[in-house]
Amino acid sequence: MKAKVNDSHEFEFKSSDIEKLDFLKRSAGSFHIIEKNKSFAVKLEKSDFNNREYVINVNANNYAVKISNEIDQLIKEMGFTIGSSIKANSIKAPMPGIILSVNVEENQEVKEGETLLILEAMKMENAISAPKAGFIKSIYAKSGETVEKGALLIEMA
Repeated sequence: MKAKVNDSHEFEFKSSDIEKLDFLKRSAGSFHIIEKNKSFAVKLEKSDFNNREYVINVNANNYAVKISNEIDQLIKEMGFTIGSSIKANSIKAPMPGIILSVNVEENQEVKEGETLLILEAMKMENAISAPKAGFIKSIYAKSGETVEKGALLIEMA
């Protein structure tokens, strides 16, 4: 994986690098990390899981972080862009996790990019956003519920 910080610095890492981190979860989206005998207070300020864009606060400094995996890198090398002209009506869980909050109600009108719900997965809060403007047809997710990857969360019209 690669992480681009503030559109200027790039870092490459493996999932094993993340597993080796010495960190303690303080609260939802807040962590204490020790790396090379240095202490870091880290807080997740914003999360756009679908676009893999995050804003994190490290020791009182904000950083915009864009993460790309191997598939993203391959698509970029081939000269394509990531995205889709098809906008889905079904919002499914991108990974297993716990629904922290559902921010919409049935029949509510939503705008593209509006946060529909918050999913906690891998000790991080992920905002699941509307892929298009429309109306909430049905809500299948409940706050506090555990969901599996691919579980239907919300249907839009």
